[in-house]
Amino acid sequence: MPADAGGMDDGLTAWMKAEMAFASAAILRCVSATDRVMRRTPFGQTVVPKPGSVVAAPNTDPASGEPDYFFHWIRDSAIVMDALRVLHCRGMCPDARRILDAFVSFSLGLSGLDGASLVRQGLSRHTILPDVLKYVRPNEELENVRGDAVLGEARFNPDGTLDIIRWSRPQHDGPALRALVLLRWHRVADGLGAGVEALVEQDLAFVERHWREPCYDIWEEESGYHYYTRLVQMEALSAGAEWLDEGGNRRQAVRCRSAAQALRTQLDRHWSPDRGFYLSRLGTPRTDPDKSLDSSVFLAVLHAARDGREHGLRDPRMQATLRELERLFASEYAINRSPREGRALAMGRYAGDRYVSGGAWYMTTLGAAEFHYSLAERMVSDDALKGSDRGTLLAVDASRTAKGDDLSPRLTGGSAGPAGALIARGDGFMRVVRDHTPGSGELSEQFDQSSGQQTSARNLAWSYAGFITAYDARERAMAALHEAVQS
Repeated sequence: MPADAGGMDDGLTAWMKAEMAFASAAILRCVSATDRVMRRTPFGQTVVPKPGSVVAAPNTDPASGEPDYFFHWIRDSAIVMDALRVLHCRGMCPDARRILDAFVSFSLGLSGLDGASLVRQGLSRHTILPDVLKYVRPNEELENVRGDAVLGEARFNPDGTLDIIRWSRPQHDGPALRALVLLRWHRVADGLGAGVEALVEQDLAFVERHWREPCYDIWEEESGYHYYTRLVQMEALSAGAEWLDEGGNRRQAVRCRSAAQALRTQLDRHWSPDRGFYLSRLGTPRTDPDKSLDSSVFLAVLHAARDGREHGLRDPRMQATLRELERLFASEYAINRSPREGRALAMGRYAGDRYVSGGAWYMTTLGAAEFHYSLAERMVSDDALKGSDRGTLLAVDASRTAKGDDLSPRLTGGSAGPAGALIARGDGFMRVVRDHTPGSGELSEQFDQSSGQQTSARNLAWSYAGFITAYDARERAMAALHEAVQS
């Protein structure tokens, strides 16, 4: 068995290949899950997903104490479709185009929902148990859900109906992220059709009209101006402007480009020189100071696929933010206090997280791995092996962790330098994920920060998507590094 990137012959590569196969199958069970039924009895609902819907956690069982994730989130579904794109490009999903078409059709159908019509037809409140009526949205709120407001809904029932339960609304990151993902599909697949174009145009127009407005964060906890939302909005508008120009819609392209430039100015305001990291949120009425340092910031870079020196992978401030998060969870989580050889850290969301077990989270731990892998690939492309980027903050840290270039001969037979050390550091996060993944390969939302046992929703689509994109980033980084040291 070949040694892994850090020179450890501990079977990590073989495990990742097996987990990739499992995750690829598991994520497809979250899409068009027409064989599943959710009986939300207290609310008088029986929900059967439609083709094209994406259920965040298809095995949701609220009766056992799990959170109810039997919903189609715009954000989560976009993340899943991006992972599906990766599988398509790797030749691992023959039905990817058909699935994408169904997703686009379902998403366009959601856009036409009208809460006022639901109220007029008579929301059956008499079928809802009295104990949960306080959680049902009032008619006045539902009547306003039409047009643009639908895209701020954040989540829907996967049968294509409005969610009648009170929730954190609006959320504006989803349409931006969905537009970005569909534009990536546009680059790798021909003949996507009018539906994709219509959905992208709709989402871009929504972002351009509403980027100035506060909304809830991706954790659905605080309303304000959030780094994650602003970054994916900026990237969607920038990429969308180019796409609109190509299609001859120059007037809308100008509007999108202008909004993207304004967002860039706002994003710069999130940097705190005193605290040494990007603030995850601004303008929230009752901001919890512990949430200022938040993993959503580096997840934004991954989801926006920005690799530059300004609000991207190579941004020293972004790398400093990730380093501060590592320091936080090194001290906060008991499972990080006595790390085993070759391990990095279990990552969470922010200090003092109280949701379910409060972390650790698979999506953030996998995100940290993906960040290091993607940065390694970017360094190779920048000719970093010749020393042009050896001062990269995370590369220096990773090189120290890996004891300099010791790993290089074992990795490639040449001098892999800091890029190789970054891959090894990414592998350290992957080993943590492996340590807390059962033999079945199933990934939940969280694993306990003390015991390491899985907690929260089982078979979470976002966790599988995070593994797929992290694995793909590692494969690309390894291939780029091998090619560089052999040339």
